Amino acid sequence: MTEAVDQTCHSTHGYTAEKASYLRRLKLIEGQARGIARMVENDQYCIDILTQVAAVTSALKAVSLGLLEDHLEHCVADAARKGGAEADEKLEEAMQAIKRLVK
Repeated sequence: MTEAVDQTCHSTHGYTAEKASYLRRLKLIEGQARGIARMVENDQYCIDILTQVAAVTSALKAVSLGLLEDHLEHCVADAARKGGAEADEKLEEAMQAIKRLVK
């Protein structure tokens, strides 16, 4: 991240207020992923494993969308209010993140 981008976010991130919630959710996802590995090690039924993979994928998508929303409401909105090259950079950065998420 560039120095100008860091200044736009005022030394905090859009997710800062929800950091504990995100960490809790990510730790749950981590546990689910380890559970999937155990299922494979224990030769569980394929469909049961795929069901758990879908659950982890859904949980990660929810975290991603929450982080994106926080980023848009905080960093992108701040930069848009200021305008100029900083706003253009933040909008492009957000667009690239959205493109990665929808792949």
